[in-house]
Amino acid sequence: MLKRKKPKFNIGDQVVITLYGTLGTITNIHTMDEEFLYEINYSEILYFEHSLQFLSEYDGTVFESETVEVELMFGIGDLVYVKGYGDEIFKIVGYRTELWRYKDDAWEEVIYELVRVRDGEWMESSADELKLAVSKKEADQHLQNIHIIQHIAGMGAQKNASAPMNSQKNEKKTKPMQQEIIDSLLDLYNDYKGLYDLFGDKKYKEMMDVVIQYLKKMSRLP
Repeated sequence: MLKRKKPKFNIGDQVVITLYGTLGTITNIHTMDEEFLYEINYSEILYFEHSLQFLSEYDGTVFESETVEVELMFGIGDLVYVKGYGDEIFKIVGYRTELWRYKDDAWEEVIYELVRVRDGEWMESSADELKLAVSKKEADQHLQNIHIIQHIAGMGAQKNASAPMNSQKNEKKTKPMQQEIIDSLLDLYNDYKGLYDLFGDKKYKEMMDVVIQYLKKMSRLP
């Protein structure tokens, strides 16, 4: 009876991956066709015995490696509120992970890159400054609704800006148009309120708040 081959390394051994010169710890051992495959630092990559060497036997330069798990609170495409910006809505367009390493301390931080929906202004923010408004799954429809509201409100602002100052004739024309736009916004508000009362979905409440913002802007127009 043939004696079964034993693995050269054991779980917990510190080894060097000779191809990279990186130091790691064996966390699991697998077999395939009577060959041993070693898991290093809980990685999904497996290594053959010939690609590893005991740290005590390795003569080259050793580089320590680590596996970092970072939790993403938000995803690309999510719509969020930013601390200090009130009800302004921003869209996440990217993120990066910053690793901080010191002698006696270490931490990781995810920085999100955002653009403001209203005007495309770009900014960066950490997760603790953000609050989810709408997930990516619903963001496209949400943005479409916001653009409709902006368009309706923008019509009033453009009409008002194009009217010459101190012109009673133009003022008489502008007032009915402004009232029509306010009425349209109120209709939108009532539609969203009806949906919110019926389904209780917070996205409808958020759209109600957006409409209120534009109603306030319209009420400040002369």
